Amino acid sequence: MKILIPGSFDPPTNGHIDVINRCSEIFSEIIVGVVVNPSKESLFTPEERSEMLEKICNEKTNVKVKSFEGLLVDFATSESVDAIVKGLRAMTDFDYEFQMAQANSTLKGFETIFIPSSPEYGYLSSSMVKEIHSYGGDIKSLVPDYVLERMNNA
Repeated sequence: MKILIPGSFDPPTNGHIDVINRCSEIFSEIIVGVVVNPSKESLFTPEERSEMLEKICNEKTNVKVKSFEGLLVDFATSESVDAIVKGLRAMTDFDYEFQMAQANSTLKGFETIFIPSSPEYGYLSSSMVKEIHSYGGDIKSLVPDYVLERMNNA
């Protein structure tokens, strides 16, 4: 089964990588879709986020990283995926993602599979990582080493 894991990944966190790694053990082919959102101010460009994910996932032969603009369902169609996978941290994620899943199903008939976060990452978000880092906090346990290096040099 070929799936799409979409997200902004700005920056990629250990929670993102956990979902990607767990999915790589279940599904035969994974596209990690890095969303390009021109209305959102990002710390890293889509190319930088894609490059970080490629480096982190380079040993996973069934994982490919691609960036995209526009509707998720259009990208999913162009990549011929069988389903969309979303990681969920809490019920607040579920409320939003459930609505998006229904819209994606209505628009193009895509099924969405929800993967709960591992307990140790249930609180973790890219926004939190950026905020902690901006105040000089220690984010070493929150992001892969390569991302930490890139954030310290940003």
